[in-house]
Amino acid sequence: MSVGDVAGLIAAIAFVLLVGFLAVPLIKLGRVLDETRSSVKEITDHTVPVLDETATLVASSNTQLENIDTVTTAAAQVSENVSALTSLFAATVGGPMIKAAAFSYGVRTALSGLAASARRGR
Repeated sequence: MSVGDVAGLIAAIAFVLLVGFLAVPLIKLGRVLDETRSSVKEITDHTVPVLDETATLVASSNTQLENIDTVTTAAAQVSENVSALTSLFAATVGGPMIKAAAFSYGVRTALSGLAASARRGR
């Protein structure tokens, strides 16, 4: 064995050690990537049903909002009708009712005044 052969042998052993030294991190990196892949798959498996439930909830909420819109529209119409009826009642019956109330107050006052003077006169 010559010096060149020994140097080649040492170089070959150093290269094998270098490959072995670099293989350990590569193997660990492969395991990390496998775990990452399985974690992403698991997250996807759990997320898809949640997204489906969310879509169903949004659709249901939209239906309920449409129902609420219908109810509030009907309530606004009822409010307008009551307002118009109140205005009509006040215009047609309000004036005569005020006059009748004033007349009845005047009659009560006059009758109570007569009754008081009749009692004093006895």
